[in-house]
Amino acid sequence: MRLEPQRPGLGAGANENHFRGSCSWILLFTMAQRSGLEDPERYLFVDRAVIYNPATQADWTAKKLVWIPSERHGFEAASIKEERGDEVMVELAENGKKAMVNKDDIQKMNPPKFSKVEDMAELTCLNEASVLHNLKDRYYSGLIYTYSGLFCVVINPYKNLPIYSENIIEMYRGKKRHEMPPHIYAISESAYRCMLQDREDQSILCTGESGAGKTENTKKVIQYLAHVASSHKGRKDHNIPQESPKPVKHQGELERQLLQANPILESFGNAKTVKNDNSSRFGKFIRINFDVTGYIVGANIETYLLEKSRAVRQAKDERTFHIFYQLLSGAGEHLKSDLLLEGFNNYRFLSNGYIPIPGQQDKDNFQETMEAMHIMGFSHEEILSMLKVVSSVLQFGNISFKKERNTDQASMPENTVAQKLCHLLGMNVMEFTRAILTPRIKVGRDYVQKAQTKEQADFAVEALAKATYERLFRWLVHRINKALDRTKRQGASFIGILDIAGFEIFELNSFEQLCINYTNEKLQQLFNHTMFILEQEEYQREGIEWNFIDFGLDLQPCIDLIERPANPPGVLALLDEECWFPKATDKTFVEKLVQEQGSHSKFQKPRQLKDKADFCIIHYAGKVDYKADEWLMKNMDPLNDNVATLLHQSSDRFVAELWKDEIQNIQRASFYDSVSGLHETPVDRIVGLDQVTGMTETAFGSAYKTKKGMFRTVGQLYKESLTKLMATLRNTNPNFVRCIIPNHEKRAGKLDPHLVLDQLRCNGVLEGIRICRQGFPNRIVFQEFRQRYEILTPNAIPKGFMDGKQACERMIRALELDPNLYRIGQSKIFFRAGVLAHLEEERDLKITDIIIFFQAVCRGYLARKAFAKKQQQLSALKVLQRNCAAYLKLRHWQWWRVFTKVKPLLQVTRQEEELQAKDEELLKVKEKQTKVEGELEEMERKHQQLLEEKNILAEQLQAETELFAEAEEMRARLAAKKQELEEILHDLESRVEEEEERNQILQNEKKKMQAHIQDLEEQLDEEEGARQKLQLEKVTAEAKIKKMEEEILLLEDQNSKFIKEKKLMEDRIAECSSQLAEEEEKAKNLAKIRNKQEVMITDLEERLKKEEKTRQELEKAKRKLDGETTDLQDQIAELQAQIDELKIQLAKKEEELQGALARGDDETLHKNNALKVVRELQAQIAELQEDFESEKASRNKAEKQKRDLSEELEALKTELEDTLDTTAAQQELRTKREQEVAELKKALEEETKNHEAQIQDMRQRHATALEELSEQLEQAKRFKANLEKNKQGLETDNKELACEVKVLQQVKAESEHKRKKLDAQVQELHAKVSEGDRLRVELAEKANKLQNELDNVSTLLEEAEKKGIKFAKDASSLESQLQDTQELLQEETRQKLNLSSRIRQLEEEKNSLQEQQEEEEEARKNLEKQVLALQSQLTDTKKKVDDDLGTIESLEEAKKKLLKDVEALSQRLEEKALAYDKLEKTKNRLQQELDDLMVDLDHQRQIVSNLEKKQKKFDQLLAEEKNISARYAEERDRAEAEAREKETKALSLARALEEALEAKEEFERQNKQLRADMEDLMSSKDDVGKNVHELEKSKRALEQQVEEMRTQLEELEDELQATEDAKLRLEVNMQAMKAQFERDLQTRDEQNEEKKRLLIKQVRELEAELEDERKQRALAVAAKKKMEIDLKDLEAQIEAANKARDEVIKQLRKLQAQMKDYQRELEEARASRDEIFAQSKESEKKLKSLEAEILQLQEELASSERARRHAEQERDELADEIANSASGKSALLDEKRRLEARIAQLEEELEEEQSNMELLNDRFRKTTLQVDTLNAELAAERSAAQKSDNARQQLERQNKELKAKLQELEGAVKSKFKATISALEAKIGQLEEQLEQEAKERAAANKLVRRTEKKLKEIFMQVEDERRHADQYKEQMEKANARMKQLKRQLEEAEEEATRANASRRKLQRELDDATEANEGLSREVSTLKNRLRRGGPISFSSSRSGRRQLHIEGASLELSDDDTESKTSDVNETQPPQSE
Repeated sequence: MRLEPQRPGLGAGANENHFRGSCSWILLFTMAQRSGLEDPERYLFVDRAVIYNPATQADWTAKKLVWIPSERHGFEAASIKEERGDEVMVELAENGKKAMVNKDDIQKMNPPKFSKVEDMAELTCLNEASVLHNLKDRYYSGLIYTYSGLFCVVINPYKNLPIYSENIIEMYRGKKRHEMPPHIYAISESAYRCMLQDREDQSILCTGESGAGKTENTKKVIQYLAHVASSHKGRKDHNIPQESPKPVKHQGELERQLLQANPILESFGNAKTVKNDNSSRFGKFIRINFDVTGYIVGANIETYLLEKSRAVRQAKDERTFHIFYQLLSGAGEHLKSDLLLEGFNNYRFLSNGYIPIPGQQDKDNFQETMEAMHIMGFSHEEILSMLKVVSSVLQFGNISFKKERNTDQASMPENTVAQKLCHLLGMNVMEFTRAILTPRIKVGRDYVQKAQTKEQADFAVEALAKATYERLFRWLVHRINKALDRTKRQGASFIGILDIAGFEIFELNSFEQLCINYTNEKLQQLFNHTMFILEQEEYQREGIEWNFIDFGLDLQPCIDLIERPANPPGVLALLDEECWFPKATDKTFVEKLVQEQGSHSKFQKPRQLKDKADFCIIHYAGKVDYKADEWLMKNMDPLNDNVATLLHQSSDRFVAELWKDEIQNIQRASFYDSVSGLHETPVDRIVGLDQVTGMTETAFGSAYKTKKGMFRTVGQLYKESLTKLMATLRNTNPNFVRCIIPNHEKRAGKLDPHLVLDQLRCNGVLEGIRICRQGFPNRIVFQEFRQRYEILTPNAIPKGFMDGKQACERMIRALELDPNLYRIGQSKIFFRAGVLAHLEEERDLKITDIIIFFQAVCRGYLARKAFAKKQQQLSALKVLQRNCAAYLKLRHWQWWRVFTKVKPLLQVTRQEEELQAKDEELLKVKEKQTKVEGELEEMERKHQQLLEEKNILAEQLQAETELFAEAEEMRARLAAKKQELEEILHDLESRVEEEEERNQILQNEKKKMQAHIQDLEEQLDEEEGARQKLQLEKVTAEAKIKKMEEEILLLEDQNSKFIKEKKLMEDRIAECSSQLAEEEEKAKNLAKIRNKQEVMITDLEERLKKEEKTRQELEKAKRKLDGETTDLQDQIAELQAQIDELKIQLAKKEEELQGALARGDDETLHKNNALKVVRELQAQIAELQEDFESEKASRNKAEKQKRDLSEELEALKTELEDTLDTTAAQQELRTKREQEVAELKKALEEETKNHEAQIQDMRQRHATALEELSEQLEQAKRFKANLEKNKQGLETDNKELACEVKVLQQVKAESEHKRKKLDAQVQELHAKVSEGDRLRVELAEKANKLQNELDNVSTLLEEAEKKGIKFAKDASSLESQLQDTQELLQEETRQKLNLSSRIRQLEEEKNSLQEQQEEEEEARKNLEKQVLALQSQLTDTKKKVDDDLGTIESLEEAKKKLLKDVEALSQRLEEKALAYDKLEKTKNRLQQELDDLMVDLDHQRQIVSNLEKKQKKFDQLLAEEKNISARYAEERDRAEAEAREKETKALSLARALEEALEAKEEFERQNKQLRADMEDLMSSKDDVGKNVHELEKSKRALEQQVEEMRTQLEELEDELQATEDAKLRLEVNMQAMKAQFERDLQTRDEQNEEKKRLLIKQVRELEAELEDERKQRALAVAAKKKMEIDLKDLEAQIEAANKARDEVIKQLRKLQAQMKDYQRELEEARASRDEIFAQSKESEKKLKSLEAEILQLQEELASSERARRHAEQERDELADEIANSASGKSALLDEKRRLEARIAQLEEELEEEQSNMELLNDRFRKTTLQVDTLNAELAAERSAAQKSDNARQQLERQNKELKAKLQELEGAVKSKFKATISALEAKIGQLEEQLEQEAKERAAANKLVRRTEKKLKEIFMQVEDERRHADQYKEQMEKANARMKQLKRQLEEAEEEATRANASRRKLQRELDDATEANEGLSREVSTLKNRLRRGGPISFSSSRSGRRQLHIEGASLELSDDDTESKTSDVNETQPPQSE
């Protein structure tokens, strides 16, 4: 119900602001003194009495009124009489005529309740007919303003309406939008109040056609804001200046200037056109600034798209800008002489002479313009300068040129006009003439003069005139902005008013229309986005669950088509690109545009060659044809630089300032390059803009300065200004005003429906309604819903009080509405479109039933009353009869006569007494009357007082209730907002907890990975032991070989070169094998590793034997070669001669190769054509299969629908029998229903018969078509087989030639660069030939087969990877939606910023942990690669051959199956063609059903999200269990750490023992040396005795030291024994703890598995329920399952292929010496692989396209089934969709007719799109891999720093222990063992230095970590550069590796978590075994050390824990020290390069 506002009285008069120009708005806005004649409220408020008329409601219900299309009225009302299949018989409501209409063309009519509704979004039936009817009714009632959601729609009334007076302004002031009727003032008020309350900038966007009233509505907005926001001085006597030219003194100066800016801009920027007498030829954005208190403090105007070409030519019946006519009409004689003005007809630029405007005087308007300039503060000099420029523009047109006789050069026969022009602009006449006729141009470094033709000179003059007027206009706008700018008062916020042209669709559109339509696309996108945000806020405020869709993204493809800079470039970018080429034309631009954008969905080529349009763009408002004539010229906008220089140097300061920027900043397009082929353009063409103006002028501000020499096109400038405008609008809260022109005749009260519909479509009103339909457009408060529809649920609500929301919920349950059709909020109930109409119909039927029952009761009551009256009359008649009979008997009786005469006399005596009594009673009554009258007067007085008091109290109560309501509303909003914020806070806290738990899980996994790495290292130690055994044997063999080394130096050189090549090939093959083995390793059982290692050891022993054999063979070969060297030296000369001959043959072979390549290209073309035919047939087969399945499902559903209808029939019969009544009306109703049911039965039976007949016809047709297709397939196969044979022959020849060329080139290079080593090369070639002849035959075929198999496997892997990428895309899209929602939440509240930052920190920590985990996985994988490289050598080639044959046979079987499927599908194809056509027809009708299904889908997604939440809870339980297991792991780690400390102590003691032994050896060496010296001295003849004595003395001292060292060693051995005992005890404890941990872990695992199975069971049950609810997706799920089965099959094939590949790798490694000879066979295999790869890709693309089409048809079939099931209930709703889909119907029919012809083309485009997507996916995968590698490097640096810290702590502990020992030794033998002490001190110093070095390395590592974190992006770019320069084959293998990793990660995520616990258990067991073995080895070593020490023999440490270890892996060695191994190679990474790489 509307609360009618208090209507104020009319004012004395309402003046209007001065309006000049448009007849279309003169009558509307120039308001005369007529406000007293008409009531303004009738033009604002709707008469509700007419709307709620029960007669119209009953008429609407009885007649079933609908809308049908009409050519004259757009849509007409009609009533449905009869339905005949797809057509309906209707009767027109206007004239009663009957007509047949298609059911799809009918649109539903709203109930009368919604007549003349103020907001069309409230209409329950939202369709074009209802919108048009509502606007028409309101317009005919004088209501020109109507809301449509966010829009305010204005229709030009073409008459005077009194709704713009001050009283109206005051009426709207301070009111909310919903409290008052629609008005431009309401929009302005809401923007003003939102600005003050929310402190948010506002914008009002006015768009529409020319003449629709944009400018006048903009004036009304400014008028309203100037009234309500004027400054303090003028607020009392505020008046709006209208009509009167004199300024109003009461208003503030700023407000007056703001209102006076419009007349100036209109004079210079408006003109008369055919449609509008005052048409704005530019767009403007007026920014009004306000301070904090809401007062205007300044303004700013920005202009766009000035149509400057109007200054030089105009179309017929149009004028140029108003200022020219005002100046010529209003200038005085003095001014005319100063400005050299002439008559109207003397100027060529005034094309049509003087055309007056009706009702306007240009002379008066000129005076008013001058007065407005004075008010704006223009000086006299400025005004005069401006008018001079205006006059000079006219003079430009009068310059005439002539063509000289003998040449094309132009000349100026008369320069009088030029003299006038130069006088006005301050130029020299001669220089001006020279610049025009012979301008100087730059050629290289010199300037030359070039003569101009007449056409070029005319064009130059016109360009100068346009540019001059454009610069004048820009200066004028800048000057107005300067006057309106108030820098003293700071502006807090602003309201911007955008007045810009609307969407334009002419018959042919040019560059100007493209710019305007591009602007409107961006504005419509802004509207869609704003509407989406407001809907979201409304739903959030009401607490409704709703998945939002940003409809602004719908327009993005069209915007990208226009503005995209590259990949592919858009229209504007291509236009700019063409402008750079001197020979470019409009035709080349169009060709390039079609080439780049031909496949774009929004771009269309002209259909026929005769079309006038060059191309077509599909905008949101419709399809627009563009003609690209003169686009390059308009975009470049060339100017004569010579004249521009003269103007810049003008003596007139004003002109020089106008042209200043042209020379300094902007380099224009060369005038001479673009005007060479110029022709005169026709005068009557469509004139439009020629350049965007850009409001940041370079002449007056530095904001728009560009680089010197920069060429800026019109398109670039326009795009930049539009980008700035859109950025400004996006930062504001927009309000939308759409102006509509009702007719082109400027007649009041006439509305052209088709014209209005086109404008509604172009203005985006219908687009907004389409968006509104997706949600819940109808919303009612609870009280109104209960009051209106409680009649439908009489017993649902119990008696007594009940809350409105609960009552509505009970009513909804009683109504049994579909939950998808409504949502219940906090204060309202929301409905889908059409639901309220259905409820209205039900309500009307209910009311009619009640009225009928009431009428029956009334009639019964009246009948009973009449019957009782007749009974009384009968009894009275009987009494009368008795009395008459008695009187007849008594009348002659005498006593009766006496009685009758005496009886009257008895009353006479009592008459006087009775009179006296009556008099007394009369007196008493009079006294009582007087008393009562007095009391009545007093009571009336009191009553009057009480009434007055009551009115006062009522007013107070009303005020209090309003205040209370506002406060309550505010409180509710705050409470809702608080609740939302709390919910968000809880959600974020839960997410933080989840992230912390995930962090803990990742850390636990990290620890597990570290343990696994240690396990692998210990395995390497075991391998090292085995290797050392082999090494010993190798040493013995080398001792034998050393004797012969001098003899075989030349042979060793050859051998070294051979080994290098072998290593290169082995590295490549190892990379391939490791990448495939990575994928295989995780799936294999780790328990098999030990067995394989044993097999590997035996194989290594065999290899050692083979190596010994090869050594012997080499020795034999060496002896042979010694004899053959002499022969080979003779052959060298012969080889050189052969090289020359081979060069000649090489040239011939190259020529033959080129011919063969040409033949190969021809064969490939034939092959491609054949493949294209096969693809077409396969697509037809897929369509047939889909149609067959859809038809089968439709038939089943039709039978189901038939059963449903029969059940409904039985129910109707029972209801009719129950409610059967005796009245004739009910009998008729029953018969009608039975007739309808019978008709429905007949219709169903006919449909089934027709359907079966169609199926039979289709089967017959398909049988014939199938035979034809099979014949074509066989022909294509035969043709393909022949082509492949020819191709193989050519390819073999080609490859043999290529191989010969390569061999020759190698021979040539080696002969030139390595002549000194020819002997070695000849020997190497001889060895290769001898070995290759033996093995070539048996291995060539195997290599080919294996390479083909590898290629097949790679294709299968890529297929699986594509599916993984698709899933990853879905996840990324969900993540992007999540990020969008988070950004919106951050904008709403500032408190969430802290929480979001905290979340980001946690996410970064999570990423870092994940990176560490990935790094550790990489390290583990590297170790696994090494193990797999060893394992790959153990496989057998025979198994590989068998596996190859099996896989080939399986592939052939799969191929046969596919061929059978193809044949079966081709049989079904034509059976479904007719069904597809039928579905295509009903597609438009069912679009609304699809929308509802999308809502259902969203609901199901919400259910899925709830299930995901449950899954998260289950993950939390798992995390708790993992935390418990992590505690056990920490205890185990502590025990292991203690054990490691003991081991370090033992190692330190062993090292000390070793050092002591080294010192002992040193002493022994010294002793020997001294003995030798002593013997020398004994032989000498000097003082021998003395020397001998000294030597003996030193000998004794040394022996004493040796004895002391031995005692010390014994003490160290005792300590070592003690530490070993402690270690044994710790190991026993550790084993007990490990056993306990394993038992606990096993129990935990069992519990976890049980819980996981239960939860998985629950999840599956829920998924089953979800599948039941989503029947329409059942077929898609089945297809998905089928794909998963295929994926599993592919995985099995991959595993088999991996096994086969291992065997192949072993074979290839054995044959590495012969790899060069078999290079040709490998290249052939690669070529065949490429062919198979391409074929597999094509088949995959076809399969995907077929699957997508199957899914699409299944969805369409499901929607059609639902439509058929609900056909009777939702018949009216389906008609609603017709209007929305009418625009696309014709396009769909055309597309259907062209479908068969364009199938092949569409398939090719689809393949191109898929290839593009694959490229993008590859690029995305590259970037993700690069980021992963960087993260892994960062994690490695961090782990290295952590490891160095641990090492430092260990060294500190060792330092402390050594210091304690040192003190003990010093106390015991301080005086005797100085040498030992010094050695120990040196050792301590070394340890301290190591400690310092470790600290420095740790600091450096920390710095490096920080540096890498800061410079991730720089490293990213470096990695990109390095990868570009890498080898192509390596890149391919890396891509394959990355794809396999990603696929493996996605497929085995679930398996990894299940296997991690088992793997950790097995790791612990292995660690325990390894520890025991290591302990045993240590004990053995200690015992040997003790024995040797006791014996006093030399000591050598050969333990696997000491020394350096070498691991031979395929010719490459990996050396790791003990310390390096234990610290996981961290020190190696820090101090020295890794030797294993």
